[in-house]
Amino acid sequence: MSAVIENPIINSPYAEPRRHWQFDEQGLITDELAAVRRPSESWIPVPTPRKGRGKAVQTELDILDVAERRRRNEQVDQIRDRVAIWRQRRYPNVTPTTRRLLEYWSDEERENRVLFCQREAAETAVFIAEAAPKQGDEWVRNALAEQNLDHNDGLPRVAFKMATGAGKTVVMAMLIAWQTLNKVASPNDARFTRRFLIVTPGVTIRDRLRVLLPADEENYYKQRDLVPADLWGPLRQAEIVVTNFHSFLPRATKEGRGISANTKLLLTAGGADDPFVETPDQMVNRVLREFSSSRSSEIIVLNDEAHHCYRGRAAAVGENATTEDDLAGEEKKEAHSRNAEAGVWFSGLRHIARKIGIKTVYDLSATPFFLKGSGYPEGYLFPWVVSDFSLMDAIEAGIVKIPRVPVDDDAIGDEVAYLHLWSKVGTELPKRLPKGTTLAGQGLPGALEGALRSLYGNYAKAFARWESSDAAARGETPPVFIVVCNNTTVSKLVYDFVSGFEQAMGRVSALVPGALPLFSNVGDGRWLARPRTILVDSIELESGEGLKEDFKKIAAAEIEAFRAEHAARTGRPGEELDDATILREVMNTVGKAGRLGEGVRCVVSVSMLTEGWDANTVTHILGVRAFGSQLLCEQVVGRGLRRRSYTVNEDGMFEPEYAEVYGVPFSFIRVSPENADPRPRRPQTQVKAVEDRADARIVFPKLDGYRIEIPDGRLTADFGREHHFEVPFDIASWTEIRGVVGEKEVHDLSELAGKRPQEVAFRLAHTMLNRFFNDAGGQPRRWLFPDLVRIARQWLDECVTYAPGARVGHLTLAELREIAAEQIWHAITPESGPGEERATPIFRRYDPWGSTDAVDFFTTKRTMRTDPRKCHVNHVVLDGFDGNTWEQIMAQTLESLPQVAAYVKNDHLEFDIPYVHGARTRRYLPDFLVRLVRRDGDVPRHLIVEVSGSFKTHNATMRAMTSSKADTARNLWCAAVNNHGGYGRWGYIEITDPVTTREKLDEAIDLLHADAPITGLPT
Repeated sequence: MSAVIENPIINSPYAEPRRHWQFDEQGLITDELAAVRRPSESWIPVPTPRKGRGKAVQTELDILDVAERRRRNEQVDQIRDRVAIWRQRRYPNVTPTTRRLLEYWSDEERENRVLFCQREAAETAVFIAEAAPKQGDEWVRNALAEQNLDHNDGLPRVAFKMATGAGKTVVMAMLIAWQTLNKVASPNDARFTRRFLIVTPGVTIRDRLRVLLPADEENYYKQRDLVPADLWGPLRQAEIVVTNFHSFLPRATKEGRGISANTKLLLTAGGADDPFVETPDQMVNRVLREFSSSRSSEIIVLNDEAHHCYRGRAAAVGENATTEDDLAGEEKKEAHSRNAEAGVWFSGLRHIARKIGIKTVYDLSATPFFLKGSGYPEGYLFPWVVSDFSLMDAIEAGIVKIPRVPVDDDAIGDEVAYLHLWSKVGTELPKRLPKGTTLAGQGLPGALEGALRSLYGNYAKAFARWESSDAAARGETPPVFIVVCNNTTVSKLVYDFVSGFEQAMGRVSALVPGALPLFSNVGDGRWLARPRTILVDSIELESGEGLKEDFKKIAAAEIEAFRAEHAARTGRPGEELDDATILREVMNTVGKAGRLGEGVRCVVSVSMLTEGWDANTVTHILGVRAFGSQLLCEQVVGRGLRRRSYTVNEDGMFEPEYAEVYGVPFSFIRVSPENADPRPRRPQTQVKAVEDRADARIVFPKLDGYRIEIPDGRLTADFGREHHFEVPFDIASWTEIRGVVGEKEVHDLSELAGKRPQEVAFRLAHTMLNRFFNDAGGQPRRWLFPDLVRIARQWLDECVTYAPGARVGHLTLAELREIAAEQIWHAITPESGPGEERATPIFRRYDPWGSTDAVDFFTTKRTMRTDPRKCHVNHVVLDGFDGNTWEQIMAQTLESLPQVAAYVKNDHLEFDIPYVHGARTRRYLPDFLVRLVRRDGDVPRHLIVEVSGSFKTHNATMRAMTSSKADTARNLWCAAVNNHGGYGRWGYIEITDPVTTREKLDEAIDLLHADAPITGLPT
């Protein structure tokens, strides 16, 4: 078990670290101190989950032991040792200007002291450039030259690894001052320059790095006192261009603007080059046009967040390396996007080096590693790293907040629920929002709602402490809660839940407050003039190319509110700024008093929050996305690591600060390519929809449930054993969180324990009314509400039991509330009234229809090639050991039937049939969908086919479940969809004997055309 260390800060932030906490052979923190500096190692230590210990839970640590994973970075340690000796000797073998700066930065009497990690990075750069060649350490430059020749086409790169929040911008300012002042003092010294190109991954960092311009009012040279007063004049001779890597993309030439695409095609037909697009040299001239033309000396490049700049490999390097082609799905898309952007950045620097010349490229990053799909092993440290101040170093020096993650809870299962959140909710969240649909008022998966409420409960305590503090009285801004989502649809879903939304009420609409009061943008039935929660799309904001229309639509209310506030603050019309500029200004000023974003308490981000975002008020982070690598985990957590206070205590140390993190599953990572554990790859088959087979496309509805239109009359309920319901305890009501060191804390959902049965009955009745009791126009039959409340309370009293630890309040969580409402609805009947009951579909809230277009995945199972005339998808996957022969028989039979226009195996199709069994709503996935040849004047007709085989179970529960699936498919799903009419006519058949496959299919097709019930249930 990891030791409990109340105060992890053991080193001064202004001196070289002298001690470090030790880890045991399992990689757990101990309370033993080593009286030396921590070596540079390629691993990330994180708190180990306590839950599930003593059980047979296999982890990656069962395969590779910790000792193998902790690889020393020998080059970094050797350079560090040489720099330390040089520092102790008071910096010999440097110019007088350099020595003056180094002594100025290391002066212990300075009021505005430079952090040691910042000094060490700058010292290392100086040592390599000036001192190493003169004192027998030429090996450093030789090693870098060899590494850069192998990995960077000879670009002279030197990388510094610094934990997020350790002050990389200060280091860039120190490097600029060192180079510029030396060049002005000795114009003919070829080691120095005064021209600098600063390249960033996006416009947010680009704009923030204006502090590196000596002419800027908020420049770091004065703010951080980096240059003696008498050297200010020479420093102003620095020429600095700050750009984002997107500027390396070739643009249309002046001649090419305004010419239509067809005209360009006509004029360039047969030509090798496009005269309407910049050449590489023209791109370089544009990017560097702000430099004076009087000098043509080489430049120095500073790459901020330099892990985005690399030369990828088409062929894998190392046993565990992967390329794009080795990946699939979202991982492949993300890798392709990363590699494409890295290629633009890298090739842009190569063009500059060829045309102008680059003296040195200084890379700065908290995570200078190769990622999955780059052609290198995931997490492989850039070989040209020369200095390392890791996250653990920063924690032990108090330079950053200590991230605390969930390590234990009371939810069912061995996984810590809010640590591995995506594995529990990912499949339940929408991938897209079809046109004409809305997310307003839709519930969240239970685990996600539980995580939000639990983390919010802790935020509310932090907010209360801030509100009553002297800091708040002085005008300091509130703590900030950030949510990182995987796509626009999910972020909008979370944003509406958190901040409130507009809901249609018949012909009018009303504003519904957010579920988390401190984050609600709705008050007294109106939008707040100053939003507390903002929705941002980091990728779109970073490109500098404006916002897409769909995002502008969902963020319209907040954009207009901030536009009005901007106008009020500046006295200038808000219309002068475009939407992206408004949102970027809000985002960049979160946590800054007197600025547009000062009142923001919650940020919901569509993708990774902007790197370089320097808000130091972040205290809570929730990840609602997959994390394909541990480096992504560290980058997300990095958004919350910047300290709020830099005041030292009586011992000259900082006091600990913490960031609470859910949904970001840290674990150990191995980042050295040596001693890899190669595992044989089984051959994969790509199963996908083929574009030129579109005639065989099948479109189908997606249902969340069924609504029974019943005649008016008083409602009653007849509850039986089948309506008994046990409230589960699979959502954590308390969660223990820890950092790798420091204090622990417990978060809870105490608000749920205080809910009363009558309040729960009202919530259940409201859900039933809106889901199941609408009139022909889709409006709720509100006069039925009292009956529904009475029935819900009757169900709570008669049918509900509770798993140990569960409470009635758990039924107010959206996911359980929906399940319970459907359970009650099945028992309701009207006492009287004309008309007959009629089933209609409740379409899936996020995506009401699907098609075979979406199929694209890889499998190692056996497959059967399909007839391109009959199947949109290229293969049928055969389930079971070594394939399922009966599924193959079914596919071959469907291809041979002349009545069949198209068929598809229901695999990765996202088609399912919701049904209820054992007091639970479940999802049934039948085997095949079939579209019949359409007869003249007829509607489209489809057949759902289940291949059950001859297996007959003697288990009564399994027989009952099988019967529930088939009954629901035939009598509810098909009936509801057929009554709707928008998807033609549907039928269902279950084949239990492969010998009779063709006969049963012929019979079912005839009955479907005759609109007659289809038989075929197993006896």
